[in-house]
Amino acid sequence: MLTNDQARAVVAPFYDSLNRPASKDVRALIESAAAPEWRSFASETASKGREEFIQQVMGFGKLIPDLAWDIKEVWVDGDRVIVRSEARGTPAGDFMGTAHSGKSFAIMTLDVHTVAEGKLVRAYHVEDWAGAIRQLHAAPSGAPAKGAA
Repeated sequence: MLTNDQARAVVAPFYDSLNRPASKDVRALIESAAAPEWRSFASETASKGREEFIQQVMGFGKLIPDLAWDIKEVWVDGDRVIVRSEARGTPAGDFMGTAHSGKSFAIMTLDVHTVAEGKLVRAYHVEDWAGAIRQLHAAPSGAPAKGAA
């Protein structure tokens, strides 16, 4: 069983790769944290491997230059590391079908990582991207929302 400090050390490079990814070696960070066979699951049937994830993070780094992923809490249960974090940033262009507005978002994320021999081997994750889109669509403070009377 991992201690909380050991768990934080195992996941640290993974989350470091998510902070301003355009400014660092995402590949080296992910490869140092995740085993070659690592898979990331958004659902029971939708997953991606380590290389696909590296490419996704590098793309997010270009799209959201100030992307920050802040770990709020870490729990350990046997070989599982559960992380509650906050992702925030300001897209530099259109984002998930939302026109560029210069607005920022801050969303909660939850990850359940499985660790074997000191490496991440699997992750199940949930991010509130719908909340990000709502925030990017929101009217400026004091202004009526689109379609409001």
